[in-house]
Amino acid sequence: MTSTSAGATQTNPAEDVYAFGDAPFYGSTGHLHLARPIVGMAATPSGGGYYEVATDGGIFSYGDAKFYGSTVAIRLNKPIVGMAVTPTGNGYWLVATDGGIFSYGDAAFYGSTGAIALNRPIVGMAPTPSGHGYWLVATDGGIFSFGDAAFYGSTGAIHLNQPIVGMARTLSGNGYWLVAMDGGIFSYGDAKFYGSTGAIKLAQPVTGMTATASGNGYWFVARDGGIFSYGDAAFYGSMGATNLGTKSVTMVATPTGQGYWMVATHPIDAATPAPPAPPANPGDNKDCTDFTTYAQAKAYFDTYYPYYGDVSHLDADGNQIPCETLPGAP
Repeated sequence: MTSTSAGATQTNPAEDVYAFGDAPFYGSTGHLHLARPIVGMAATPSGGGYYEVATDGGIFSYGDAKFYGSTVAIRLNKPIVGMAVTPTGNGYWLVATDGGIFSYGDAAFYGSTGAIALNRPIVGMAPTPSGHGYWLVATDGGIFSFGDAAFYGSTGAIHLNQPIVGMARTLSGNGYWLVAMDGGIFSYGDAKFYGSTGAIKLAQPVTGMTATASGNGYWFVARDGGIFSYGDAAFYGSMGATNLGTKSVTMVATPTGQGYWMVATHPIDAATPAPPAPPANPGDNKDCTDFTTYAQAKAYFDTYYPYYGDVSHLDADGNQIPCETLPGAP
């Protein structure tokens, strides 16, 4: 881990996490060979951790983020494109480009578009404040509402200059914003318009957005790591002046709204052979007395954790350091 400009924290050349303002760095997938690229990120309600999700539904949890399951062992019809965490932080949803929903922990299933022929693919989701529903958004701005998520409008019937790439809900849950690749903003319900980059020639396209804690502002992030702030969204730094060379960038704000994380994914070389299939779930068949050194326990832990979590309960405090009493433990 090395420090970079503007107070950001960089991790590795395959997937970089940058933290700004009061957003702490909790970890990244720098030590792992990823089968598929990271496409989404979500923070825990406390701000004490975050998740990253890959296109195969692999889940990587850091800080106080707990692993509740993934789709790595499932043959998906379409790739995962995003995720959302429940209000309790004890579960999460994954969404695929066909609108298929995968629920884990206390995240309930309220419906999906997985069996519907969509005009355009799904690119994001947002949960309601209660966690009893969610919205899905497609690239044409089509909105699909489930559970207690109300429909407030969409751009599905509008000719867009650029496709929609993300959405964010208001604090009340009685409205939402959609953001297009050119930074155009579309506001519905009680979501107010605070500004956009729709009339600006951007160096790189917008790839996502997140709202402030008050709901009175929002940020956009561009593919080069550039940040655009509106309303009460303060600017805490960006990577816009660097050459990230990334395929996509996603961002998420801290619960206080006084900082944000961004995750930048670099293309995985198509010529690189795909890693082997996920290992079979070993179940809870080990404890720390089965290992003589921390290195042995860590190797076992890292083999299964990305797919099944801490199946053998070797990591009592959830900090991803198993069997901390063994020789060689940090």
